[in-house]
Amino acid sequence: MSDEAITYDASHIQVLTGLEAVRKRPGMYISSTSERGLHQMVFEVADRAVNEALTGRAGSVGVTLMADGAVRVTDDGPGIPFGAAEDTDGPGLEALLTELSAGARPGDRRTVTVPLVGLGPAVTNALSSRLTAEVRREGVRRVQEYACGVAVAPPTAAGPATGSGTTITFRPDATLFGTTECSFAVLAERFRELAFLNRGLDVSLTDERSPGGSQTARFRFLGGVRDFVASLPARAGTPVHTDVIGFEREDPRMAGTMEVALRWCGSREERVRSFANSMATPYGGTHEAGLRGGAAAALDAYARARGLLTAADPGLGADRIGEGLTAIVSVKLDHPEYVGATLGELGNAPVRACVAEAVREHLGAWLEQNPGQAVAVITEMLRADALD
Repeated sequence: MSDEAITYDASHIQVLTGLEAVRKRPGMYISSTSERGLHQMVFEVADRAVNEALTGRAGSVGVTLMADGAVRVTDDGPGIPFGAAEDTDGPGLEALLTELSAGARPGDRRTVTVPLVGLGPAVTNALSSRLTAEVRREGVRRVQEYACGVAVAPPTAAGPATGSGTTITFRPDATLFGTTECSFAVLAERFRELAFLNRGLDVSLTDERSPGGSQTARFRFLGGVRDFVASLPARAGTPVHTDVIGFEREDPRMAGTMEVALRWCGSREERVRSFANSMATPYGGTHEAGLRGGAAAALDAYARARGLLTAADPGLGADRIGEGLTAIVSVKLDHPEYVGATLGELGNAPVRACVAEAVREHLGAWLEQNPGQAVAVITEMLRADALD
């Protein structure tokens, strides 16, 4: 091996900073340059707009897949100024579009994180061949254009504004992605999920790309996760009981809130979904363990008190109450902790006991108040056990 081949010094080190690094290695920031990455770009922009609505600064959020391949995200909030302003909680829009750190927020219970990474719209700006930011604020409409993350010109006044709000329109850079076509179905599923998990959130998704005309889906659910569970039985079988059992509770011991809804259906399939700060936790965690433990304790206590189980019978443990169970458990924490880097499993230890206690109390009360439905639930479990 020659000396030239093994020479390595500072001249061989390439330093990438800011949005240049995003364009060089996009997969590190949005997971991939496939359709999945395109969806992350949408979510990075929608994240800010959704939180404007959840904090009461905006009434609704609209996402449009435009006929020319661009994506538009708009809200009717007060309009984020391009520069810093006294009445804004964070950086101005220009910083959000050009600085990665400006988009990062603490994941407390008052906000949701729509994308997995949550670095903000600067990532989307960097990976767009063109992005237009429009702010309608204090009666004036201001616009700024970007190309590949770089401002083409300073913000300019573009006439009077009708109403207020912020609109970001971007076109994914076709030189970086294998496809620039977002899936309406995938985006709709996530926004629908967010609307279930955040009672009253108003999100619409419009697709203008079809030659046959545009289609729009609007998501707004006043029943929260009760509505979420009620929407699932079509694939979970006929409900064993008519009620969707649900409740909300704040517990300072876990520095957060919980919302739980559950129902048992005739299918033997278990469908339990858990969320932490509106992000799915596909590997469960302490909140899901608390749900199962609390439900098992309530059902076992009721069955023994009513003679449905004798002292000699094995208990209705967490491993026996899952068949036919359709449930959602959503916690919102000031300081969520996860097991592993993928954020797929919640690790906050106090959450398990808090959720278990609340589920045991609320489910226990429902069983006492609805003896006919309670017997039907437990009888169905015992019947399923007998068939095994």
